[in-house]
Amino acid sequence: MFTAAVFAATLNKQTYRALLARPARQTGVFASALCLALFWQIQAGILEHLNIHILGITAVTLIMGWRLASLCSLIASLLLLYFTDLSADQLAEFLLFSAFIPIFLSYGLYLLCYQFLPRHFFVYIFVCAFLCAGFVGAAKILISGGYFYLLGLYDLPTLLDNYMFYAVIMWFPEAMLNGMAITLLITYRPHWVKTFYDQEYLNK
Repeated sequence: MFTAAVFAATLNKQTYRALLARPARQTGVFASALCLALFWQIQAGILEHLNIHILGITAVTLIMGWRLASLCSLIASLLLLYFTDLSADQLAEFLLFSAFIPIFLSYGLYLLCYQFLPRHFFVYIFVCAFLCAGFVGAAKILISGGYFYLLGLYDLPTLLDNYMFYAVIMWFPEAMLNGMAITLLITYRPHWVKTFYDQEYLNK
């Protein structure tokens, strides 16, 4: 119920009307969802529930905005539900920790960067995309680890030794993948990236 309420909070008539009126944007949503599904199915399972995978969600959030990124992640999760061994019982938990929390973190960090840092091309790449993605990837592991600890599924030493220490390892590939994707897009297709404003970032 909580995950459904979180997704319901992302719904907006204006956003979805604009989406329905723009076939190119619809293509972007489905392409982003497919990319997320491909990344999310490649995961390393350590113990039950303790799966590690590339999120890619920071790039999608910067490209689509937080509302449509939530829609992309829902579609991607439904694809995994149908084509992989992700079960319906795991869907809400998976969406919360692999999608919604990382989306809100990514967009919140972007807003902080937009407000307090110089609006410069390289700031957008290295801070909004690269560093923020690395932080979000590490935070997802730590937050979900804390959740499993509070549920009593695992004790703290087991989580630290078998799951949470991967936050130190996974931040760089997460940052690199998202940073490269955003760099390519704002170099060749900046109009595809919703949060990148040419007049502000390229004229500095």
